Amino acid sequence: MSKLIEPEQAAALVRDGDIVSISSSSGLGCPDKVLEAIGARFEREGAPRNLTALSPIAAGDMYGIRGIDHLARPGLLRRILAGSYPSGPSSLPMPAIWRMIEGDTVAAYNIPSGILFDMHRDAAARRPGVLTQVGMGTFADPAQQGCAMNASAAAQPVVRKERFDGRDWLYFPAVVPQVAIIRATTADERGNLTYEHEGALLGGLEQALAARNNGGIVIAQVKRQVLDGTLRPHDVRVPCNLVDYVVLDPGQMQTTQTLYDPAISGEIFQPLAHFAPQPWGAEKVIARRAALELRAGHAANLGFGISANVPRILLEEGLHGAVTWVIEQGAVGGMPLLGFAFGCSANADAIMPSPQQFSYFQGGGFDIALLSFLQVDGNGSVNVSKLGAKPYLTAGCGGFVDITAHARRIVFSGFFTAGARLEVGGGRLRIVQEGRTRKFVRSAEHITFSGLLGRERGQQVCYVTERCVVVLRDGALVVTEIAPGVDLQRDVLDQAEVPLQVADDLRPMDAALFMEQPMGLVLQTAGVRRGG
Repeated sequence: MSKLIEPEQAAALVRDGDIVSISSSSGLGCPDKVLEAIGARFEREGAPRNLTALSPIAAGDMYGIRGIDHLARPGLLRRILAGSYPSGPSSLPMPAIWRMIEGDTVAAYNIPSGILFDMHRDAAARRPGVLTQVGMGTFADPAQQGCAMNASAAAQPVVRKERFDGRDWLYFPAVVPQVAIIRATTADERGNLTYEHEGALLGGLEQALAARNNGGIVIAQVKRQVLDGTLRPHDVRVPCNLVDYVVLDPGQMQTTQTLYDPAISGEIFQPLAHFAPQPWGAEKVIARRAALELRAGHAANLGFGISANVPRILLEEGLHGAVTWVIEQGAVGGMPLLGFAFGCSANADAIMPSPQQFSYFQGGGFDIALLSFLQVDGNGSVNVSKLGAKPYLTAGCGGFVDITAHARRIVFSGFFTAGARLEVGGGRLRIVQEGRTRKFVRSAEHITFSGLLGRERGQQVCYVTERCVVVLRDGALVVTEIAPGVDLQRDVLDQAEVPLQVADDLRPMDAALFMEQPMGLVLQTAGVRRGG
């Protein structure tokens, strides 16, 4: 019996009140044809109604043009639990899912991506849920927002604090999906799935297991179908016994802006000359200074934003390969890509499934994390997940909370103020016009990383900006370096809402950071470490 069905038939399988798990990652791997068919069915029939959507990483692109916005209709969607959400520039319309969140017409939660994958694994194994230290002291903690994004969500908690073995833990009960909608490249006639054109493996296997083990169904969207028995067993990522239905979409996009690029899926390796250096400017200065925190042999995580350009800095300095980059979507090594392909790496050493990559992150197995910040408060806590009257301009936490929970070293990068006019060159920085918004603030709107817990855990934390470097030392924010051309009092201390201490051995940032030519970067060798 063929498993191949039309998108409209797949949409008809979703019942009122179903919990639907969607495998996607921002611009990558979205089963858009099936989601579009569900939205179109609702427009025709008024069904299915009152769905709960689970999405460990954002379903669809950052602008809300595809993905979850197909389901973002009042009456269709009742609740959504997502690691991240569409986000985009303020010049574009607000994504439909954000209109529902802001209007409180859907109960919306931002749950750290790794925890959401863990919730699927526990549902698959029929365990009660996730007991974790990840998220303690952050917005995920029920002592703060408990992951709730609006009043409807706050009235229906998804996390609580439990005492176990003498410690406090966050407990996230497992959520059992009745439908898993996943995506692959190829299905054979029996429904075995391979991912050869995909930029990441993501968590389709775990999501399929969670649905199938609990009596649910699994719908796979693929680009093509092949004869039974022609797929290599080692290439099959989701076997046929976990797949109920297959939807064919020959026009399936590799990313929401890319039809197909074999470098994204690791099918070809590109010459290093293909990767353009980061354009000159203050962002490059910050990325360069962040690179100084690296050691040869490090395994380093990268977040979206300024930090994503650090690999280009190392390439320009002739140090490509000295550091192994590890990305939450699963890539290990190679050259992390930018834009809509962020989350993939060209020339990667390996592509791990996201759930296993998050186990690596949550346990702190890597050496250093290079991430961004929107706000830093007086405790050194960081907000990267919610800001101001337009929260749709941020995507939520994604894997940030999982990554920072037990990271040994964290480098947060960002501008000292928002909107400043800056000139860099000749070995110095000139602040032409000060920024309109301060980013070192008395109280962060959201706590995505807890500086208080970071201190308890002995984490080494620094904040790299274009005009100074600040470290978290004994619970205080201490300025340790200042850019040439910058006045300490006027341009740094007076531009922070919170008191900043000044190190006794305050030193200038290296003038080479502020010169356009390569700076002659040399990385010390990381020492061998053992234990936790």
